[in-house]
Amino acid sequence: MYAIIETGGKQVKVVEGQEIFVEKISAEANDSVTFDKVLFVGGDDVKVGAPFVEGATVTAKVEKQGRQKKVTVVKFKAKKNYHRKQGHRQPYTKLVIEKINL
Repeated sequence: MYAIIETGGKQVKVVEGQEIFVEKISAEANDSVTFDKVLFVGGDDVKVGAPFVEGATVTAKVEKQGRQKKVTVVKFKAKKNYHRKQGHRQPYTKLVIEKINL
C-alpha cells in the first residue's frame, strides 16, 4: 500500500518503511509526526481525496534534521562593475514512514 501526502507545499509518494527528505518540520529527532493531508491511498483498495481522504493519516518518525549542500548564487552585470556572491543551505528533515492508516 502507498499514499500521496502533502507537506511543505509539495506532494510526496510514500510507502511504509521508506526514508524521505522533506522541508523542515519543527520536531526533534526520534519524535513521531502525523500527516493528515493525505491526497491519495493506493493499493488493493484505492481512495482518492477531494481534496483529502477522510480519516486517513500517515505516521512517520523523525530520523534527523539537517541542511543540504551549499548552493552558490552569483549575480553579475557586464561592464557595470556589479557582482554579488551568496551561498544558501536549505534545511531538511529526514523521515522514516512507519504506518499508513485508513
